[in-house]
Amino acid sequence: MQDIWWHIHSLMPVRYAAQVACMSQDFRHSWRYHPNLTFSEETLGLNGNVCGKDDKTRYFTDRVDNILKKHSGIGMEELNLSVSSMNEKYNFPCTLLSGGVGDSLRRLVLVACDFYPTESCCLRSLTRLKLYAVHILEDNLMCLFSNTCALEWLELRQCNSIIHLKIPCLQKLSYLGVSFCFGLQLIESKAPNLCSFSFAGGRRVQLSLGDTLRIKKLNRSCINAALYARTELPSSMPNLETLTLCSDGERLNTPMMPSRFLHLRFLCITICGVAYDLLSLVSFFHASPSLETFILSVSQHPSYPSGLRMMHEHQYDKLKSVQIINFSSNKSLVELTCHILKSATCSVSKSGKCLLMRTEALVEARRAALAIQTYIQSKVPSAVELNVLEPCSQCHAEL
Repeated sequence: MQDIWWHIHSLMPVRYAAQVACMSQDFRHSWRYHPNLTFSEETLGLNGNVCGKDDKTRYFTDRVDNILKKHSGIGMEELNLSVSSMNEKYNFPCTLLSGGVGDSLRRLVLVACDFYPTESCCLRSLTRLKLYAVHILEDNLMCLFSNTCALEWLELRQCNSIIHLKIPCLQKLSYLGVSFCFGLQLIESKAPNLCSFSFAGGRRVQLSLGDTLRIKKLNRSCINAALYARTELPSSMPNLETLTLCSDGERLNTPMMPSRFLHLRFLCITICGVAYDLLSLVSFFHASPSLETFILSVSQHPSYPSGLRMMHEHQYDKLKSVQIINFSSNKSLVELTCHILKSATCSVSKSGKCLLMRTEALVEARRAALAIQTYIQSKVPSAVELNVLEPCSQCHAEL
């Protein structure tokens, strides 16, 4: 019976588990083995105006340190700590994870704190590590990597103190995500089984990922992301199966090239650029004979779709699903949609949600719907399903 109560206690959110521990000797004992600890201003009751920022920081530090010191470390699987609105960053007490205390920890998430692990900080069971806006030095990272042989997932975001990210031969590491680490100059990985990589940052950051033939999933965010992907990736990552691109500004059209993505099945592109010709994205279709799903999210000024250009038909036999988000009356977008309909046997959907929209956005939505009716609907083959989600007539009846 005691094991059942302890199990129930372990399923409680950390705040309620702590409160229950104050009421029972048994629960106080099980509290020392609570598997999931989440520390934030909310879980510690500091999200209101209960005290000043200095007092809040002091209270947060004392309470977290006290809980971690009393925790046995045995059975602890997940630790989440977020101090995003403190005046000063919380200095995570790495000594509390030494001496075998962190041996069972499998997931560690730190947000907006200082983290300086040493060689004595052993996390031999850690599989997932996420550091967001964390101040950590390169030497500390190397100490951490040397004691995390089970690491499978590494995610760094806004860790601006890192200049050279060097990942040793972590045999189990399969996912690496790095985003908006503005001091970064180099990413070097010797992890032999890395198969998924996500990077949001400038093109000037030097990437050395070892055997890139193993990478099957890539998420890349940068200026001219489509141009970069089409000109460089077929040779550097030829075995990609999933490609997600986010372009902060596409200044050059995507060129037609002989290089191909022979294994690419899923392609998602978010793109902006006033002068960008969306019809040039046809280059990706020509290069991807195995493509099954295409998702496009656009942000462009509308242009009247008259005198549409026609491209030679090219059969995209595997393409089954196309989703266009923020569809507009932009001429090159209408041209791209018409080309897809003529060349594939897919389902095409223009989707969105019924949200509060500005008047100019509603007007453009009506223009987009009219463009679909005028230029696209008549070209839809009988075997193709076209779904168009327009602004809700009840919410936007004034138009």
